[in-house]
Amino acid sequence: MLYNMNLTDISPAIALTPLDGRYHQQTAPLVEYLSEPALNRERMRVEVEWMILLANGFEGNGFKTIVPGIKPLTDEEQAFLRAIPEDFGAEGIAQHAAHEAVTHHDVKAVEYYIDDQLDKAAETLGHETQLTELKTLVHFACTSEDINNLSIARCVKNGIENVWLPGAQAIVDHLAEKAEEYRDKAMLSLTHGQPATPTTLGKELAVYVYRLSRQLNKVRNQEYLGKINGATGTFGAHLAACPDVDWVAVSREFVTNRMGLTWNPLTTQIESHDWQAELYGTISHTNRILHNLCVDVWMYISRGVFAQVPVKGATGSSTMPHKVNPIRFENAEANLEISCSLLDTLSATLVESRWQRDLTDSTTQRNIGSALGYSVLALNNLMGGLNSIHPNDIAIQAELDANWEVLGEPIQTAMRACELAGLPGMDKPYEKVKELMRGHEISQDAVERFIDEQSFDEATAARLKALTPATYTGVASRLVDFAR
Repeated sequence: MLYNMNLTDISPAIALTPLDGRYHQQTAPLVEYLSEPALNRERMRVEVEWMILLANGFEGNGFKTIVPGIKPLTDEEQAFLRAIPEDFGAEGIAQHAAHEAVTHHDVKAVEYYIDDQLDKAAETLGHETQLTELKTLVHFACTSEDINNLSIARCVKNGIENVWLPGAQAIVDHLAEKAEEYRDKAMLSLTHGQPATPTTLGKELAVYVYRLSRQLNKVRNQEYLGKINGATGTFGAHLAACPDVDWVAVSREFVTNRMGLTWNPLTTQIESHDWQAELYGTISHTNRILHNLCVDVWMYISRGVFAQVPVKGATGSSTMPHKVNPIRFENAEANLEISCSLLDTLSATLVESRWQRDLTDSTTQRNIGSALGYSVLALNNLMGGLNSIHPNDIAIQAELDANWEVLGEPIQTAMRACELAGLPGMDKPYEKVKELMRGHEISQDAVERFIDEQSFDEATAARLKALTPATYTGVASRLVDFAR
């Protein structure tokens, strides 16, 4: 089909995915860590920090220059190098893109970009500097994956710690606050969709606090592994160039203390990505717990347990003006499902590589931002939904008052205890209660008459007759204290 206007001709370019279009405002914080320019900026950080280490050494080697023939960098020269990634903005992005258009290699384009900046060192510093002669130190003894694995690990770590984790923790904190607030608010349970032993709204929210807190603790304790050991993980080129250097110690120092990651001593050309599979598996699991929460709250709204606060001016339905649709929870469900599908694919794909290296991980890892982006979008939707609901006390109480049959459980259990204690006339307690209550609407009077008809001792009878569906909640209120 031909159109008068091609959307591809419009500038600025129209986003293809909703993460960069319709939902850009909600997912934009991840751009700082998981976009292509963010990755290139991190690559530059890795490259310049490697140069500084090679030139200035570290405590473990007495701060001696590692590569012979170069002098230790002055504080001013180190600051110049570290400013390269810090100043990487729109102009730098365009300059890097121009190099990549020629090299067709993103990491090589980073190397050339740093070379460009070194050419400006003397002019910027206002005096001669050895930096203009150190282009050969850029990317020294490195394979591209040495730079990439460290950069991606740092990008993911920062994205998780600064964006995803705070968003997920905000959900947990909100649920914990509401669990405390509603710890004594009795509500009818449904097991298999049927009226069951009452609980409290706070206890049910606390269940999610407990489940989610376990997963977030796993994320907080996640290792982010990194390596810098050459083309096949053997330090072959390093040793050929500088045979007297303890390159294993240099590698450990760089990954651990300069990059802030966990050193992986044994790899092929690539870092094996097992930590990524672990992390994405945990986030995917968290997504599924959140999905369960969305479904539960959606059904509570449908049942009347929660009421929604209408947003002034918002349209619930295009044809039914009375409706307030639970769209935030539905949107969160969908985005969590998309996130899980991407995270599960990442987890499965990234742990496999043909022999010492293939490139299946390269394009796969470019979708980390999308996988986390849909989760972040879901977190925003879910928080908006949770902030728009409140308990409907009238509906909650009506459900409890309409289901006195749920007291069949404590009555028959008390009958069992009495029978075991030797009280006569307490045989077949389950069957007797079932005959009275299954398939019938039971009133308070009917329950009390049944209790009176049994040979309970006075204290037990009084205890059972004092129960109502609203007070038969066991220690649900106390259990909220175990949420975290």
